[in-house]
Amino acid sequence: MCVCLGPRVTLTLHLVRHAATAPNAQRRYPHANEDAPLSPEGRAVAAGLRLPLHATPHASPTLRTRETAQLAGFPHCIAAPALAEAAFGVMAGQTWAELEAQFGEEPRGWIDALGDPESETSPPGGETGRAFHARIQNWLAQLPQDGDVIAFTHAGPLLAALRLCVGLRAAEIAPGGVAVLKRAEGHWWLRELRQARAN
Repeated sequence: MCVCLGPRVTLTLHLVRHAATAPNAQRRYPHANEDAPLSPEGRAVAAGLRLPLHATPHASPTLRTRETAQLAGFPHCIAAPALAEAAFGVMAGQTWAELEAQFGEEPRGWIDALGDPESETSPPGGETGRAFHARIQNWLAQLPQDGDVIAFTHAGPLLAALRLCVGLRAAEIAPGGVAVLKRAEGHWWLRELRQARAN
């Protein structure tokens, strides 16, 4: 007897790191209330993004993510506060060199903690790794079973989603980069990692 199975119900998730801002070029950790606009180079990269226009777009509520979405062809997005960048506490506004000059080896432990879904440690005044990943996990759990979803977000949430979904511990994704994940029958896999190019 032949048992015919229908097509798998599949979700495709496009995780987009917002295009570049001036603080990105300075390699500074952002402040929680920072709302820097895209740089001219960032605007060119955002306009060059090629994403499925039928997809449902979500965006962190910052100017830089909303500008990236608009220039990519998505002027209206579902506001997703869960997609905001991690809270960096005392690290905010500083470069890595400045942090090492002020705190020595401690910043390495703080950033490692933020990258650990089980960590109860945080940068002073910042978010623990557990709390940060929990809000990303809660957002992932509310996604539809099928279709296409785009998340315009930041480096931290993008990397957290890759850790939670496919166990990817580290990746380098420049501003405007895109990670494409697929999910079927409760299982995630990574389909693509790509860097953006300006038109």
